[in-house]
Amino acid sequence: MNAAAQGLVRLPVWRARMVLGVLVAAFALLVARSLYLQALETDFLQEKGDARYSRVIEIPATRGKIVDRHGEALAVSTPVKSIWAIPSDAAELTPAQRRKLASLLGMERAELDRKLADLARDFVYLRRQVPPDTADAIAALALNGIHEQREFRRYYPAGEVIAHVVGFTGVDDAGQEGIELAFQDHLGGKPGSRRVIKDRLGQIVEDVESIRSAQDGRDLVLSIDGKLQNLAFGALKNAVEQNRAKAGALIAIDVRTGEVLALANVPSYNPNNRARTGAQLRNRVITDLFEPGSTLKPFTIAAALETGKVAPATLVPTAPGRMTIGNYTIRDVHPEGALTVAQVIQKSSNVGAAKIALSLPREAMWDLYKRLGFGAAPQLGFPGAAAGRLRNYHNWRPIEQATMAYGMGISVSLVQLARAYSVFARDGELVPLTLIKTGADVSGAKLLSTGTARAVRAMLELAVQPGGTGPRARIMGWRVAGKTGTAHKQENGRYAADKYLASFVGFAPASAPRVVIAVMIDEPAAGQYYGGTVAAPVFAQVMQGALRMLGAPHDAPLEPVELPGEGQEAKEST
Repeated sequence: MNAAAQGLVRLPVWRARMVLGVLVAAFALLVARSLYLQALETDFLQEKGDARYSRVIEIPATRGKIVDRHGEALAVSTPVKSIWAIPSDAAELTPAQRRKLASLLGMERAELDRKLADLARDFVYLRRQVPPDTADAIAALALNGIHEQREFRRYYPAGEVIAHVVGFTGVDDAGQEGIELAFQDHLGGKPGSRRVIKDRLGQIVEDVESIRSAQDGRDLVLSIDGKLQNLAFGALKNAVEQNRAKAGALIAIDVRTGEVLALANVPSYNPNNRARTGAQLRNRVITDLFEPGSTLKPFTIAAALETGKVAPATLVPTAPGRMTIGNYTIRDVHPEGALTVAQVIQKSSNVGAAKIALSLPREAMWDLYKRLGFGAAPQLGFPGAAAGRLRNYHNWRPIEQATMAYGMGISVSLVQLARAYSVFARDGELVPLTLIKTGADVSGAKLLSTGTARAVRAMLELAVQPGGTGPRARIMGWRVAGKTGTAHKQENGRYAADKYLASFVGFAPASAPRVVIAVMIDEPAAGQYYGGTVAAPVFAQVMQGALRMLGAPHDAPLEPVELPGEGQEAKEST
């Protein structure tokens, strides 16, 4: 029997040593790697541990309040909760748990599954700003991977009454429209953050550190008077409904400070409801442009007075109530004979205004319109302010100069028109406007001489007296000055025969003006469409309330104002 058969085969010595060497080398490599990670390079392990248990949580900042000039809240932030998830942690949820969660969140089960499907994500919102009872019901389920986050939701106590001024915020509490957008940096604040340790169920077990402190937004005090705003919106809404109009707009300005006391639009919307349409969102006072019609005549007269071409008593021949320039005929509703310049305003004669305009250098009219702010966006710090249309005088034809004298061929916004009337209320100064409360008188740019401004003011006061076009603008106890406007609306480049825009702009008390109010009613369709019958009554109602709230001294007898009967007041030409 040979040696191989009698016992084990003896392997070469070098092979055993090689195996031993490999094992020793591998062990040494593991030891070295362990020492490297745990003693020298700790970031890797720390990162992996943090990924499982450490979270950076955002600390929301409270958005600043918006209040009216008396401190009444117009926009406040209320705490709410949003539901979010870590998809990888929520993967263990049973079908029954998912169905219950989807039901509480008011979403389809398929939508919930889709949001939880991406396991690589560490964060996904399931529903933002849920009602408190819903958040409590979800928290009671103690679902793995499902968490809640404290946020803030904007609330607007006045609702539709002041929607177009305040605007609204989006789901992330950032301004989207109005003051909320214009003053985002002031109101918004900056969120903070902190690092926490969570257990496997997602519960915070340790607050590690504050990374950045939250900086709350600052409060904002508007110039708006909440009570006057409510009165203005109600009066405007009633007028739109009674006249079956398409829309309406109103703005009230304190002529001493330039503060906007009220700004209303109809139709409006509820900013607390996220379901909004484009038509409701239009801030017609700021963004909508229209031909001002006869409300522009006082500026034509002012330009003529400034150049010395006419005086208030200068006679202007208007018979037979029409004049033709080229192929275009200008007409008056009620033909008159010779009218004084003051009567041209009182009777609202298109022929008279056109003849006065044609006696002026084109540049003189254009220069005054330009300095009044027509053709340039008002510096109100408000988004979407429209500039309007004012063509350069070099391009004016005689017919354009004539029609522009009574508000055709030029487009303005209601805020531009209201501000322009401050030159008559301020003895020739154009007041700068603001939506922020200042409480201090401001100086304006001097555009007209004091004598011209007061002369036109007297004409505007005559226009609301019996025999004028706007007697329905009068109020008991205060003298009123103002001008009516009625203009055909343009559609597809042509004037619509049966669609009108009625307006009234004025101020009071006429002896020492305090408030300018401009009213516009778009497409009244209940039979009446003149500014004197549709817009002037809204002006009177709001102006009376404004003067009472401001405590303006009376400058007229405290006797009931006798309003004209149907059809008794003069009608301005359209």
